[in-house]
Amino acid sequence: MNNSGTSSRKPFHLSPKLIVVAIAIVVLFILIMSSVFVVDQTEESVILRFGKFHRTVGPGLQTKLPLGIDKNYNIPTRVVQTMTFGQASTSQDFRSTFMSQPSGSSVGESIMLTGDLNIVDVQWIIQYRIEDPAKWLFNVQERDKTIRDISQSIINQLVGDLPILAIMSGERTSIETESQAKMQAIFDSYNLGVRVVTVKLQNTVPPVGEVQDAFEDVNKAIQDMNRLINEGKESYNREIPRAQGEASQLIQVAEGYSAERVNNAEGDVARFAAVLEAYAMSEDITARRLYIETMEDILSQADAGTLTLIDKELDNFLPISDLTTIPGGKK
Repeated sequence: MNNSGTSSRKPFHLSPKLIVVAIAIVVLFILIMSSVFVVDQTEESVILRFGKFHRTVGPGLQTKLPLGIDKNYNIPTRVVQTMTFGQASTSQDFRSTFMSQPSGSSVGESIMLTGDLNIVDVQWIIQYRIEDPAKWLFNVQERDKTIRDISQSIINQLVGDLPILAIMSGERTSIETESQAKMQAIFDSYNLGVRVVTVKLQNTVPPVGEVQDAFEDVNKAIQDMNRLINEGKESYNREIPRAQGEASQLIQVAEGYSAERVNNAEGDVARFAAVLEAYAMSEDITARRLYIETMEDILSQADAGTLTLIDKELDNFLPISDLTTIPGGKK
């Protein structure tokens, strides 16, 4: 310390060697930081060398040439991505969340014309996975818009070939299956590098307003028609068996009566044949016996006082009533 109370300091001078070392450390840090990168477990990374595709690497810590010679683009190849049409999704599916109408969608994309010239509101989703990251990056410029346009075109085509009732009921599964196959074929022809996982129809209803009201009226009329048809079939199934049972009963009664009449006739024929045989053997005796039996039958059925015998010359009358009673009122 000098007399003035101030201390003397030596001036700090950077040596060229120290500057070179600092620069080398900075350059080495930059080289290291630009030479390594991390690929997530759900991703694959495409590496370009001087802007040209070089290779694809998988998950983990990877290396590349530094200073912008190599550039990497991480692509989520193991994530199933969801794209919605005509609706807003508030649920998270496969790490994709849609809280509002998806970007690029139009308000009327779900309004379609059916094969029977009805209007229907078809809402659907497609789920896809990037299969080839290099194709996904380089072959198509507007990838999301391309997927939306192709999907909407195919769904419109399939809906336009079917009546509205089939779309809303039995043909939903066939539309989903066929649309998935058609989309995949077009994506493959474009070398888009994606694999369609599923196509799922959501709400399939007439547009809200007069169209929906009219359609509900038609559905109600169809339901009423089906109800009346079912009631008619129920009445038919109830009355027809009853009528068939009555007819079968009448037929059985008629057949029984017919058998009875035939048996009686056959019995009469047998008796007549027996009498004829006896008559042939002794005509006088048989004729007299038949005459007596006939007269007994007639007289037994006649009321007293009403029977009168007349001879064949009409000369004499014989009141049988006097012969059947005894004086005093006793027989």
